[in-house]
Amino acid sequence: MNANPLFLWTDDLSVDIQEVDEQHKGLIGLINELHVAVSENHGKDSARGILDQLAESTRTHFLLEESLMRLTHYSGFAVHKEQHETLMEQMRMLQQKLDVQDITINVELLHFLKNWLTQHIGTCDRAFSVHFAKSGLNQYSNWSQETGQAMQNKPGWWKFW
Repeated sequence: MNANPLFLWTDDLSVDIQEVDEQHKGLIGLINELHVAVSENHGKDSARGILDQLAESTRTHFLLEESLMRLTHYSGFAVHKEQHETLMEQMRMLQQKLDVQDITINVELLHFLKNWLTQHIGTCDRAFSVHFAKSGLNQYSNWSQETGQAMQNKPGWWKFW
């Protein structure tokens, strides 16, 4: 990877919910992979594959957050979920454009994704984090690596929240 990362994880992005933070780090990693693919001209198919992976990881991440919100009866759930749905719709539209039109993923899209994620974490996710800490469930936010691995190996584990 010759291109400098577009997006670096910092502790300022932490919402103090370990699984959420780990997933945010994964999303940042995928944005950086997409940045490399675009910057180094790896081709449309390579970039599209990473974008598809980013879309799926984002969808799974949103399911986790929304499950935690329902579990803790978060009053901001509807607004937060609407933001998730809007981004997912934008990603679906972009995927369709890539399929139908002769366009490529560009740096502007990458900056949009970076800015959206940074803003969303800094405002909406942080607000939920405060609620989550007050819910009494924060004792479960620092899962052991073994527990996290066991949960990842269960298909659809987020449905049990």
